[in-house]
Amino acid sequence: MTNAIATKLQSVVKSEEELVKVTDTDTYWQAKITQTVIDSVSSAYLVFPSTVETLAEIVKYAHQEKYRLIPCGNGSKLDWGGLSKDIQLIVSTQKCARLIEHAVGDLTVTVEAGMKLVDLQAQLQQTLQFLPIDPVFDAQATIGGIVATADTGSWRERYGGIRDMLLGISFIRSDGEIAKAGGRVVKNVAGYDLMKLFTGSYGTLGIITQVTLRTYPLPEASKTVALTGDYDAIDRAIQSIRNSGLTPTAADLISASVVDRLGIGKNTALIIRFQTISQSIAQQISQLESIAQQLSLQISYYQDRDETDLWQKLSQTIRVPHSETAIIGKIGILPNAAVELLQQLDNLTDNQSLVMIHAGSGIGHLQLKNEDTKVIEQARATCSDRSGFLTLLTAPKSIKQQLDIWGYRGNASQMMRAIKQKFDPYNILSPGRFVDGI
Repeated sequence: MTNAIATKLQSVVKSEEELVKVTDTDTYWQAKITQTVIDSVSSAYLVFPSTVETLAEIVKYAHQEKYRLIPCGNGSKLDWGGLSKDIQLIVSTQKCARLIEHAVGDLTVTVEAGMKLVDLQAQLQQTLQFLPIDPVFDAQATIGGIVATADTGSWRERYGGIRDMLLGISFIRSDGEIAKAGGRVVKNVAGYDLMKLFTGSYGTLGIITQVTLRTYPLPEASKTVALTGDYDAIDRAIQSIRNSGLTPTAADLISASVVDRLGIGKNTALIIRFQTISQSIAQQISQLESIAQQLSLQISYYQDRDETDLWQKLSQTIRVPHSETAIIGKIGILPNAAVELLQQLDNLTDNQSLVMIHAGSGIGHLQLKNEDTKVIEQARATCSDRSGFLTLLTAPKSIKQQLDIWGYRGNASQMMRAIKQKFDPYNILSPGRFVDGI
C-alpha cells in the first residue's frame, strides 16, 4: 500500500520535494505528527501541493481509495484536538499561499488558506489596515489553520472571534470537489452559513482552500494599563468596566503566576488595552484610574515597544507549552464567574497555574505544568456548572488517551454526527479529532 500511495501521488504532485514519507521529514514535522496519531506513522506520507487543483486531486484519490488524511497549514496546531489512527496522508496547504484580492475601499481581503498571518498583516499594513487576530504561534500560523481551529486571542474583546470576520470560504469536499460559500462583500446573506460551521471544525468537514475576511483600519494610537490587586477588587473592577462606557480592544484577567512572569506585580491582574485616537485613550484611561483608585488597585502603564512586548510575552507564557508534559487548555465560562474560576485554579495548583481569561467573553486559556488529571476534572466541573467548558488543546498522548479532551456535555452530538456523515460519509478527513470522536 505504501508504494501504491507514493506512485499515485507522485504522478499528481509532480515533484519529489512535495511528497515525503513522514519518517524522512525533519524533527519538527515528525514530532507534530507523532503527537497527532495513536499508532505508527511509518507508512504515512506528508504532501505539500502547490495549487488548489493539485490538492483537490489528492483528496479525490484519497476518497476513492478510502485513505484517511489530516489537513494542516504549517502544522503549528497539528497536535491540537483528539488523536487519529490509521492515517495515510498529512496534507499541508502551506504552498497554497497567494493573495487573491485586497479590496482596500471595501475593507475586505481574499487569500489562499496557506498564507501565513504575519505575511498577510505585512501586506495589509501598507494600506493602513490589519486583521485583529492574535493566535498562538503568530509567526507560523496560516489563515486556514486559524479558521479551522477557531484560534484567536485577546483582540476578541473588541472584534469578536475569527468567525465574526469571515465573509466567504472555498473548500475541498471529501470527494475532491471544490465548493464555496459566502462571498467577497460584507453584505452577503445568500445560502447556508458554512463559514461558522467550518470555523473550529478541525478539518473534519472539508479542507479550507481560500477565505475572504473583513479588515479594519490600523488604530492611530495604543496604550495598555495593568491593574493588580486581590481577587475581590479585580472582580469589582471588571464589573465597573463592564457597566461603564469604556471600549477596550483587549481586557484580560490573568493569574498571579502569570503576573509574576510578566514582571508587573505579585497579585492577580487585569490588563486592558485601548486602541483608538489619542484623545479618547487619554479620557478612557482617566476614567479607569478613578476605578482603580476607588478599589485600591495598583496601576502601571505600557506603550510603544513595552506594550508590544507585554502582549507577546503574555501569549507565549500561557499558550506556548513550556515542557513536553505541559497541558494547555481552552476555557469558556460565564464572564461573571471568571474570577471565581481563577481563584479555584490558584488554590488547586498552589498558585502555580498559568491562566488568562478574556473579561468580556469568558473565553481563555490555561497551562498546567504536569499531568494532573484531578485539577483538569475539577476545573472542568466548575466551567460546566457555569455554562462553560474546558477543552484540552496540547497535552501528552497519555492524557489524551486517558481523558475526553473535549469534555462536551451538550445535546448536539447526534446533530454533529449527522453533519459529519453528510460532508464526509467515509470518515477520511481528520478522523477522531473532533468532539465525541468525530
